[in-house]
Amino acid sequence: MAEEIEEEIKIEKGIKAKGASLWGQIIAAIWIAGFCAAIFITAIVRKESIKITDIILSGFAIAACFVPVYFNLIMDKIKEIKLGGE
Repeated sequence: MAEEIEEEIKIEKGIKAKGASLWGQIIAAIWIAGFCAAIFITAIVRKESIKITDIILSGFAIAACFVPVYFNLIMDKIKEIKLGGE
C-alpha cells in the first residue's frame, strides 16, 4: 500500500504531456508569428511587396501547430461514438 502511494506521488510530480504539448504549441505559434511579422515589417520598410503565398503559408504554419490538439479531439469523439458514450 505504501508503494502505491509513492508511485502516485511520483506520477503527480512529473511533467504532464498535455501541458507540455500546449506550451510547446503556444511557443511555436508565437515564434512563427513573430518571425513572419519581422519579415513583413522589413519588407514594408524596404518598400518591397509582400507575397500572398508568404501570408498564406504563415497562417498554415500557425494552424499546423494546433493540429495535434484538434486531431486528438476528433479521435476521442470517434472512439466515443464507436464504443458508446458514458
